Amino acid sequence: MKYDMVAFDLDGVIVAERSSWEWVHKAFGVDNTENLNAFCADEIDDLEFMRTDIALWKKIKPDVCLDDIRNMLIDAVINKGAIEIIQTLKNKGIKTCIISGGIDLLADDIGKKCGVDKVMANGLAADESGKLTGEGILRVKLRDKASTLRQILEEFNISPERCAAIGNSWVDISMFEIAKFGIAFNPIDGETITAADVTVESDDLRDILKYLE
Repeated sequence: MKYDMVAFDLDGVIVAERSSWEWVHKAFGVDNTENLNAFCADEIDDLEFMRTDIALWKKIKPDVCLDDIRNMLIDAVINKGAIEIIQTLKNKGIKTCIISGGIDLLADDIGKKCGVDKVMANGLAADESGKLTGEGILRVKLRDKASTLRQILEEFNISPERCAAIGNSWVDISMFEIAKFGIAFNPIDGETITAADVTVESDDLRDILKYLE
């Protein structure tokens, strides 16, 4: 194999849903368009973005807790071939990681189900009873997923030249810039297609395997 590490985005790549945050918004019946626009315009940072999104939930349910969010995310659909390709890579001695700006309650669960070596995703701060405080836990900056990838590569003592990255949106482009090879899997925007080395449109994640061998 060409690589020692393969980094995956979560939403839209390993799981079918485009955004775990958006999924929770829909469950609560709230719209975060204003917050999203403010983030994209650089008017708020990652932490404030999470804070304003969580505030929308707390308006609907002031005592919302981690279990509420976990139960909303429990039915996530793992994309066809995701578990199989990760196991194939693992059998070949290749490390895998998930780097997601999504919610860790989902990312950690999917990581365990798929056998991923390392999961990095953002969290929801809660008190001892599990009630959300309204703050987020920032581990992955949406505009700089590359810095998280660098940390993981250093942890596993793997060179960027021996790493491939798979994503589906503009927030994954920084990973493509660090990794030796970038794959846009069912990309949702033109920027991602342009930045990737190859684009794969498929309903089966195993179709990227030929580009890793």
